[in-house]
Amino acid sequence: FKGVEQIIVPRVHQFRNQNLVNTTWAYSKIGYTSPVLFDKTADALIPRIRCLRSKDFANIVWAFAKVGHSSPQLFDTIAEVSSLRLHEFNSQEITNTIWAYAVVGHSSPELFEQIAKVVSHRAQEFSAQGITNTIW
Repeated sequence: FKGVEQIIVPRVHQFRNQNLVNTTWAYSKIGYTSPVLFDKTADALIPRIRCLRSKDFANIVWAFAKVGHSSPQLFDTIAEVSSLRLHEFNSQEITNTIWAYAVVGHSSPELFEQIAKVVSHRAQEFSAQGITNTIW
């Protein structure tokens, strides 16, 4: 993964959104921490955030949290946009998103308030584990 990282980092701005999300997800899935890759990915995604899908939001914050990489600007930007689009999120995406914010210790009161409203209105969509993870 180190060799691939050296190829990706200089070209990260050429990647499509989905490629960036998938790359960070893959790195985090195997537990490979690459601060440079994650920082460059955040820099590339921030201006494109409004083009991401709910699944992308959930996967990118999950990936960052999984490897313990904080990106306050990315998390703030995602919170701002996703709090207005939570109706697009399925229960797993909501659970993964709130879990990621908790793990990296990133507070986003507006997002958390909106998620609480969504969960209370759509509680039947959440498994017991999903509800537990959401309030955790």
